[in-house]
Amino acid sequence: MLTDLFEEQYKLGIAEMDDTHREFVELVNRLEKADKTEFIQLFEELAMHTRNHFDAENARMKESGFPAINEHMGEHQRVLGEMHRFSVRVEQGNILLARAYVVEQLPAWFSLHFQTMDSALAAHLKARQYAAQADSRFPSLPL
Repeated sequence: MLTDLFEEQYKLGIAEMDDTHREFVELVNRLEKADKTEFIQLFEELAMHTRNHFDAENARMKESGFPAINEHMGEHQRVLGEMHRFSVRVEQGNILLARAYVVEQLPAWFSLHFQTMDSALAAHLKARQYAAQADSRFPSLPL
């Protein structure tokens, strides 16, 4: 289970990312406790949420010129591929492997991804925002 102490452990200080991560954590926690019928519905919701989550992060990386974009996007593709493979089984009513993935693998992956790739992206975005604010406060003087 991912921690319920979201604010303390998984906050980056970028509202859109924090909101999306909070929703992801809530979905994972709900899936861990769901019965079979609810699991089938929630897993589809998690897959769609994750796709939208990654699309938004990918767009931020492209727009900001994030240096580690290829590695980060590659990790997104890998996880989306896993979720797609599990979705096929879940749609057929076979939830055993998907539940194991949600309980055993997804929380550990998210924690590591957050601490490494997402925190690096957030630091990059904050640095770019700070530089843009500094430029607007101290415009270049004409020579």
